[in-house]
Amino acid sequence: MGARVLLVGQGGREHATAWKLLQSPKVEHVFVAPGNSGTGLIATNLPPRTTDIEGIVAAAKQHRIDFYLACSDDPQPLGLVDRLQAEGILCYGPSAAAARIEANKSWAKGFMSRHRIPTADGRAFDDYAAACTYLESLPPGKLWVKASGLAAGKGAVGCETRSEALSAIKEMLVDHQFGTSSDTIVIERDMPGWETSCHAFCDGKTAVLWPFSTDYKRSLDGGEGLNTGGMGAYSPSAGVSDALIEDIRRLVVDPVIAGMAAEGHPYNGTLYPGIMVTAEGPKIVEYNARQGDPESQVLLPRLESDLYEVTRAAARGGLASIEVRWSSKPSVGIVIASRGYPESFETGLAIRGLDTVDRDVLVFHAGMKSAGGGFVTSGGRVCTVVAMGDTMEEARAIAYDNARRITFENAYYRTDIALEAV
Repeated sequence: MGARVLLVGQGGREHATAWKLLQSPKVEHVFVAPGNSGTGLIATNLPPRTTDIEGIVAAAKQHRIDFYLACSDDPQPLGLVDRLQAEGILCYGPSAAAARIEANKSWAKGFMSRHRIPTADGRAFDDYAAACTYLESLPPGKLWVKASGLAAGKGAVGCETRSEALSAIKEMLVDHQFGTSSDTIVIERDMPGWETSCHAFCDGKTAVLWPFSTDYKRSLDGGEGLNTGGMGAYSPSAGVSDALIEDIRRLVVDPVIAGMAAEGHPYNGTLYPGIMVTAEGPKIVEYNARQGDPESQVLLPRLESDLYEVTRAAARGGLASIEVRWSSKPSVGIVIASRGYPESFETGLAIRGLDTVDRDVLVFHAGMKSAGGGFVTSGGRVCTVVAMGDTMEEARAIAYDNARRITFENAYYRTDIALEAV
């Protein structure tokens, strides 16, 4: 009997992870709670939502799950790994205590200070008047106001002026824009530089870096528009040298592994640091305690090793015994979204052209659902079209050629994904 693996989430990242797991001869079945139309084609979707911890645990017992792989952000801070481990289920993912590095930016700021991890200057506040007083003490310049808790990737507001920062502080602390997630906020000075993202398999003692990727958060070409969960990505990242990779490992990855272990909550799972490369070297924008989306969609197709074997070894503390291999071929992912995302947008729109996509091109479902023998839109980010090529230019051309074939009313996508890398 092969492994029965559980994922939690409903985006393109979960579809990509299920697709990769099912390439393993050691995996019998993958279950996804709640999943989406794409995971429903290859795995079994389960009813519980991502925050229904007791429902997920009950479903895991009912379906005889023996391995949980954490890839989304919601369940770990709520203690899902702790609960599943108490039921005897092997887990690759951080405990609630370790997941604070993403779920509680105020705590993460203190952790980085304690372990001398380079990041932006800033402070945490839960009092509106105190936050405003601190703001008035700062010299002119761009600031970031961030909800301390999880906010679906939309809780960080870049403020060019003091009045913009005051508005963001009020919206979070007074108007509770993000609910309890913004009961505490972090105000940070801007870090000039360029951004990249890193992933690492971690087993509590060892970290193994993935290839680097670059994602595009703004909704429109040229970095314009509103901040989103991600409009596309490519890998490997342009400008990331071997020397920079070693600096990132030494300064912002290894200190997390050592610091978490020293504080009594070893970090097991995928760590995803968002990094700004500044004139002084790499600095942390924020840590994520899970895989990125849409980064997973361009990274997992490059993984040549068995994802199940790698993550199972990490869950058992044996990552050092596993060789992790990656393809040298670059990959490009284009997110097709509903116009109006990340604000208001229409759903239920018929999607056409999925059957015209090239056989070796991947389409990972996100905001779409089955209807009438086809698919309709059900969210802002509808799908990610991913292509690999011998060169970045080839991968980019194939990805865009296939993205153009998928149509629905008010569909849009950025046209500059990976342009900097060709």
